[in-house]
Amino acid sequence: MAKVHISIRVNGTRHELAVEPWERLVDVLRDRLRLTGTKVGCGEGECGACTVNMDGKAVLSCLLLAATVDGSEILTIEGVQQGSELHPLQEAFVRESAIQCGYCTPGMIMAAHALLQREPSPTEQEVRTALANNLCRCTGYEKPVKAILACAKAMGEEHHG
Repeated sequence: MAKVHISIRVNGTRHELAVEPWERLVDVLRDRLRLTGTKVGCGEGECGACTVNMDGKAVLSCLLLAATVDGSEILTIEGVQQGSELHPLQEAFVRESAIQCGYCTPGMIMAAHALLQREPSPTEQEVRTALANNLCRCTGYEKPVKAILACAKAMGEEHHG
C-alpha cells in the first residue's frame, strides 16, 4: 500500500510526513517526531494516556490513524510549556501534589487544557467529565480535580484582576 502524505502542525511547527495507512497518530508523535511525553497505555482508547489536543479538542491519539489528521493542529504536552516556564496547569499539578507515578499526567493535563480553552471557569462536575477518559491508578482523581479547579480560578483572577 502506498504511503499517505500529510501536513500537520505540532506544537506550532509544520511537519510534512509520508505515513503508512495503518500508522497511528501516537506512533508518529513518539517515533517520528520524538515527542515522547504522549504515552501509550492500553492502545485501545480506554486509558487516556495518549490524549493530545487536536484542533482544540482532547482526542485519543492511539485511536487516530495519522493519515486522517492531515491539516490538523496538534498540541502535545511538550507544547503546553512556554520555554522554561511551566503552564499554569503543570504548576497546579505540582503544587497540589496531583502527580504520583506520572504516567497518566500528560493525558490529564491535555484533557484539562482542552476543557479550560472552551470553559475557563468549569464546575467540579465539568472537570470530572473532562477527565472521564483518563485512567489513573495512583491519585484517586481528587488531587488532579483540585489542581484543575485551582488553575482555572488563578487564571480567571489573572485575567480579571
